[in-house]
Amino acid sequence: MKNMSLRAKITLWFSAVLIVIAVITFAVILSVSGRVIQSSIQDQLITAVDDNADEVELSHDSIFSDDADESDDNSHGMGSGHASALSGSGIEVDDDFMENVNGVTTSIYNGSGKLIYGSDPLSGADMPDFSDGNVSTVKYQSVTYYVYDRRLSGEHHGGIWLRGVISDSQGTAQISAIARLSLIALPLLILIAILGGWLIAGRSMKPVRQLTETAEEISQGSDLKKRISLGKGSDEIHRLADSFDAMFGRLDRAFTAEKQFTSDASHELRTPLAVITSQCEYTLEAPRTADEYVEALETVQRQSARMTGLVSDMLSFTRIEQNAGKTVFEAVDLTALTQSICSDMALIADKGISLRFDAEDGVTVRGNADLLTRLLTNLIGNAYRYGRENGHIDVTLRKEGGSALLTVKDDGIGISADDLPKIFDRFYRADKSRSVKGTGLGLSIVKEIADLHGGTVNVESEPGKGSKFTFKSPCIQG
Repeated sequence: MKNMSLRAKITLWFSAVLIVIAVITFAVILSVSGRVIQSSIQDQLITAVDDNADEVELSHDSIFSDDADESDDNSHGMGSGHASALSGSGIEVDDDFMENVNGVTTSIYNGSGKLIYGSDPLSGADMPDFSDGNVSTVKYQSVTYYVYDRRLSGEHHGGIWLRGVISDSQGTAQISAIARLSLIALPLLILIAILGGWLIAGRSMKPVRQLTETAEEISQGSDLKKRISLGKGSDEIHRLADSFDAMFGRLDRAFTAEKQFTSDASHELRTPLAVITSQCEYTLEAPRTADEYVEALETVQRQSARMTGLVSDMLSFTRIEQNAGKTVFEAVDLTALTQSICSDMALIADKGISLRFDAEDGVTVRGNADLLTRLLTNLIGNAYRYGRENGHIDVTLRKEGGSALLTVKDDGIGISADDLPKIFDRFYRADKSRSVKGTGLGLSIVKEIADLHGGTVNVESEPGKGSKFTFKSPCIQG
């Protein structure tokens, strides 16, 4: 069963349940029908006897004056269709009296239990005593009979009995007919239901097959741009397909970014490695002076420092991405954090640049202090790197509309309009012709930290006039 298709499994279980339900239904039909029919037979017996009781009258005088024995002999042959009187009995039977109707045989007996009118279908059977208004059963020749007695009495008459008899074979025939009909109808309905279930399961599983085929094609061919594309729909299968399409899209973007990251990292590391290798080979080709050895070592040192910074930034970026769901967040006094960082970094004074800061009191956000420190130091470091000689860096912190706005502004070289959309990409540097320090990951790390805090980072810049970076994050209202 493990190797069966899901469609076959669904149809198999569906069929098994239908068969069980059909068997139970068949049993219930037979059981209920049996009880209902037997009850109906008894009602039919009682009704027939009661109706015949209305056609029998007890009179004072005898209508027939013939010999009693002759009357008795003739009485057993009388039937419906004419009124008759039983000689010497004071009993008058109307012509509507039905001796046999719907399988019910009705006979008349005198007070001593002697048959005086009709026939006895159970002659020779061990009959029960007469009991007015009661239905009893008699087993005769392997057939069960229902017997119903009705006593009639008059003012000057000792009383007579009407006894009705009906065989339960009447009900057996009806039950057999119901059973035959059920045995034909139920299997036919089961077959139709199974066929319908197979077709419905096939239609329902078609999107799943399409989903499986797409996933297999992606797995075998590594084509993450392929999509299931079931179209419009709100059922579970369509939602599953849409979720897979969204997942494939995220994977495609992630793999593309990863490939780009690997390519860029390889390219960034290749240059300093090539410089170090070339410098070492050149220096070792022939004996050099002490100054030449010192110059070679300084070159190796600079390139090693560059690689160290690059690897460090790559590790930081990777840790931030991988630990996004594990980062501990707490209330952070962004005012105190900004003042502390700016006080320390103002001491750098690189290229004669002065750093000024103005932080509003009581600005608190929910975040990670270490990551927010990294965000601000990267922005200020970037401003130093691309600032002009004897320029200025202005850091401000304000609370606005329930959000904290942290701004780092410089008056450096600025960024062109073409480069602005790309500056947060990994390893992207706006001006590759300039000999500036940096790995191209600083602003990518800033954006990753901003996203992790549920905030945003935006930039405004104009070439030759400087840049302004703004970090916006929700405040904790205090």
